[in-house]
Amino acid sequence: MADSERKRVGRRDVLAALGAGIGAALAGCSSPASPTTNGSSGGSGTSATGCVTTASETAGPYPDKLGMISNAAFYRRDITEGRSGTPLSVVLTIVSVGNGCAPVANATVEVWQCDAAGDYSEYSQPGFNGTGQTFLRGLQTTDANGQVTFTTIYPGWYAGRATHIHIEVFVNGASVKTTQMAFPESTSASVYTTGVYAARGQNPTSNAADNVFSDGTSTELAAMAGSAATGYTATLRIGI
Repeated sequence: MADSERKRVGRRDVLAALGAGIGAALAGCSSPASPTTNGSSGGSGTSATGCVTTASETAGPYPDKLGMISNAAFYRRDITEGRSGTPLSVVLTIVSVGNGCAPVANATVEVWQCDAAGDYSEYSQPGFNGTGQTFLRGLQTTDANGQVTFTTIYPGWYAGRATHIHIEVFVNGASVKTTQMAFPESTSASVYTTGVYAARGQNPTSNAADNVFSDGTSTELAAMAGSAATGYTATLRIGI
């Protein structure tokens, strides 16, 4: 499965690369207000030198194939669909790097992730058939602050991958960024000793050893607040 996650140039990556070229269009749908920061350099979408573009990553191996972006039923805050796990709020702020990291309003943000057992909806996988299921997937439209919030569970893990959530951003119907949210390993270690995660134990793949995050997570690492006992909020600013 790790081989199928290798970075590759494809349609989504080409669209993401075009993001810089549509800066003027993004400016037209951005609020003049200053972007909201999250108090962590790892999750801020900025660096010591200023406003930066979030790294692009592969959408595979389990991107949406049902066309959820065209179905109003999947524009939802709560994507759990009854999946058990540590509560997690994912707060994403989309900003335009070409416009000084001003927030981007009316962007469509899609997320998808595995459950506590490491399984995805929509696909048949070894030991699990998620065909026809839609758990832990959804979309929202950014507000005037460029922000969306999803209610979900802390993702589990599967062989060869560090813990992650997939994210894709669309502006005016076009994909402008496909990336992944990384998590602090200390947070994952705490979660994976509890509840429905405990039987599987710790994720053996670190961020540094992961074939997606091995080149660094400086623009993808979530800022975390909370605890394994009460749940977490993961915050990330995404520069497009």
